[in-house]
Amino acid sequence: MARHLNVLCAGAVKGLVLALQGGFEASAGVRVQASFGAVGALRDALRAGAPCDVFIATDSMVESLQAGGELDAGPRRAIGSVQTAIAVPAQASAPPIGDAGALKSTLLAATALYFPDATLSTAGAHVAAMLAQLGLRDALASRLRMFANGATAMRELVAAADDGAVGCTQATEIVATPGLKLAGALPAPFALATVYSAALASAAGDDDAARRFIDALAGTSSAALRAAGGFDAPIDPAVATRPRP
Repeated sequence: MARHLNVLCAGAVKGLVLALQGGFEASAGVRVQASFGAVGALRDALRAGAPCDVFIATDSMVESLQAGGELDAGPRRAIGSVQTAIAVPAQASAPPIGDAGALKSTLLAATALYFPDATLSTAGAHVAAMLAQLGLRDALASRLRMFANGATAMRELVAAADDGAVGCTQATEIVATPGLKLAGALPAPFALATVYSAALASAAGDDDAARRFIDALAGTSSAALRAAGGFDAPIDPAVATRPRP
């Protein structure tokens, strides 16, 4: 297995990539080398010249990078939409978050709030804006626990072993983290469903393998896996849409 497929992938899609990786490598004879992180960090890595054949991020970012010539201008493939959601330790009771008032009360009662980088990640930026809208930034300042990406934030939430703490990131990252429970998606007016898409890099070294990998991610064969992993159903895999507000 001498060939390599370099993938830069948003943390929200990490669980799906890892679930598909072994089978794809066996069938395609290509070793997948994937790097995961916040979408802003991935964009910066691409611009810095990191090896990349397939780029997976929010659809709006993929579209922007295509428009700037940094990704191949061919059709991008929508993988699915992901809700920004609340997590709690698996042994804790799910807190009430059914409306804005309940969410505010839950956050005020939390011993800590774990979330991803507010400048580089989609979910982190949304959490920061939500706290500002709820008037909670000062009240929660000492209890905020921000990490480089959602996966790291969720692992740290588990490691804290604090039943009073909560996390907020993309639902797929919560589902993929052992020891956590998905309490539910954020309620209106803070609900956010973000579409993630995949595209070829402008200088993809193996276009055929890259296209096959994107097909595996976005095609019908992985639809059940995507649903089980926290992706909302279904988006036409040939038509990308923008994140819904």
